[in-house]
Amino acid sequence: MDLINVNPHFNLYDFEWPLRTQQQQYPPAKTVSHEGERVGRAINSLISDGTIISGGLVERSIVGFNVRINSYTYITDTIIMDNCNIGRHTRIRRAIIDKNVTIPEGTEIGFDAETDKKRFTVSETGIVIIPKNYIFK
Repeated sequence: MDLINVNPHFNLYDFEWPLRTQQQQYPPAKTVSHEGERVGRAINSLISDGTIISGGLVERSIVGFNVRINSYTYITDTIIMDNCNIGRHTRIRRAIIDKNVTIPEGTEIGFDAETDKKRFTVSETGIVIIPKNYIFK
């Protein structure tokens, strides 16, 4: 999460010490805005290619490749890995979501510790961990 700071210790934009990575073949990330409250926004976040934020708000988060964040969604202080789909009216706070997870519409993660502990692993500091390929029931 240090990467989203204004001056991170490990700076991805330091041309004196370039970082070599594999580039994925996805279209650029985009935000989609509609009338009223449906405004796709990302604030103080890193958003990877192929991601669409459609009328949701992402704050202080890192979002991997090919992620869909649907309308009226609120995400903060979270890491979302590749190929995830976040349903409408979902609220997520202080979570790490591994690859290939579809979160159903209206789900809340990170707001009720007892409920989260019944479904997921929760760190001592309250970070909710959702494993790769997790299927909600």
